[in-house]
Amino acid sequence: MMPTPVILLKEGTDTSQGIPQLISNINACQVIAEAVRTTLGPRGMDKLMVDGRGKATISNDGATILKLLDVVHPAAKTLVDIARSQDAEVGDGTTSVTLLAAEFLKQLKSYVEEGLHPQTIIRAFRTATNLAVNKIKEIAVSVKKDDKQEQRQLLEKCAATALNSKLIAGQKDFFSKMVVDAVMSLDELLSLKMIGIKKVQGGALEESQLISGVAFKKTFSYAGFEMQPKRYENPKIALLNVELELKAEKDNAEVRVKSVEDYQAIVDAEWNILYDKLEKIYQSGAKVVLSKLPIGDVATQYFADRDLFCAGRVQEEDLRRTMMACGGSIQTSVGSLTDDVLGQCELFEEVQVGGERYNFFKGCPKAKTCTIILRGGAEQFTEETERSLHDAIMIVRRAIKNDSIVAGGGAIEMELSKYLRDYSRTIPGKQQLLIGAYAKALEVIPRQLCDNAGFDATNILNKLRAKHAQGGMWYGVDINNEDIADNFAACVWEPSIVRINALTAASEAACLILSVDETIKNPRSSVDGPPGGAGRGRGRGRPHAH
Repeated sequence: MMPTPVILLKEGTDTSQGIPQLISNINACQVIAEAVRTTLGPRGMDKLMVDGRGKATISNDGATILKLLDVVHPAAKTLVDIARSQDAEVGDGTTSVTLLAAEFLKQLKSYVEEGLHPQTIIRAFRTATNLAVNKIKEIAVSVKKDDKQEQRQLLEKCAATALNSKLIAGQKDFFSKMVVDAVMSLDELLSLKMIGIKKVQGGALEESQLISGVAFKKTFSYAGFEMQPKRYENPKIALLNVELELKAEKDNAEVRVKSVEDYQAIVDAEWNILYDKLEKIYQSGAKVVLSKLPIGDVATQYFADRDLFCAGRVQEEDLRRTMMACGGSIQTSVGSLTDDVLGQCELFEEVQVGGERYNFFKGCPKAKTCTIILRGGAEQFTEETERSLHDAIMIVRRAIKNDSIVAGGGAIEMELSKYLRDYSRTIPGKQQLLIGAYAKALEVIPRQLCDNAGFDATNILNKLRAKHAQGGMWYGVDINNEDIADNFAACVWEPSIVRINALTAASEAACLILSVDETIKNPRSSVDGPPGGAGRGRGRGRPHAH
């Protein structure tokens, strides 16, 4: 007699468990890694993604690519998440993280198939990661902060390494200087919001410029604007959140009047209020008036007659940055425009950049902010440049905060691989195999660098293994000469925090995927009622169809 089957889950629920489930999760992660594999390194290719609305994005940044791919596989999503977290925490190394995690899983696949318990594997991996991180900390070279010149050179090298694998690698010297200048001009907190990046189409990449201060696009202006002076030395700047225009009566109020004189009095009162506001601004001694709300044509003309410059509808972020740079504070009324709430800068001017006009505030006393104006042909190109600069800026910030660096180009991975392989030979049991697998997985980075550049990966990796065994600690792939080179001497540097973060995130993700042995997918609950509002249309203010 058959026992009655117990039905626990709703019918149609998809459950899969055990080893086949683990293997399928590992395979899904391999597919994700395939998507970004070829973007690694200076010879990496770019990806062109087109979203649902037909907007094309060309990118080389692992996190951007994975963000734009709509990944539905639950296990593969963890890889997307670690790429994002790497992007948020360090800014660069997003492709490496994804590759490492996938490679860890790939090396473990055979062990899982043979029935080795996932928890054993996880324990070995945690040990290996701790060893690797301590090794990085031990061999990382710290940089003297006292010598400004030397620190600056280091930061430029780190920025150049981050830009190496991007579209703008050709101009990396130009941009790495710009990025370092930008980050150096910030205060201790190094807040990213204080670096504005404005994109202007047209012109060559080399025409991009860094303004120590604030720059924003000329706002919408009324008649009388062209009569205003476009350049001031040492102006005072009023930052307002006040509307300076006449309101149309029909929106605001209903006034019943008996005679024309009464009506006239109302209109006069309104004009007087406006003129009163304008007069106060003029009396305050401010020469540049910026407001978040519109400044009307009357006000524009009034300011033009008195040699003031005004801009209405300035974006809030720009207004904030102006406030941080020039001092002062944003006022919501014009009643108290004293000197302490007005900002100041050495030079204000309006300049034509490409097809746009920009307002520049230079020589700001509190200049803890700066603006990068990017030029370039295609829109996708300038956007990709912006993303690349974001990576470089993040790297420079990290290098300032954590002043230890390691050599890039697969050097640090090979050194860790050798160290872990040697360590694994000193311990007995299964751990030996698993730490050996971890060591082998680390070689994916130099191997992929070779593959992307079209080199013979096996040959170069053999040379690298030999060199590291002889003690050539910083030897990595030399992309330019299809050989190996001392990457520390070749100035391929990156902050050690990037690598530490990448390793911990990748091994966490691998452990997470390994510890899942069952996936339960609930079916869409479409069985209960008719889909949509068909049966439940009442009570929403819709009439019944009688």
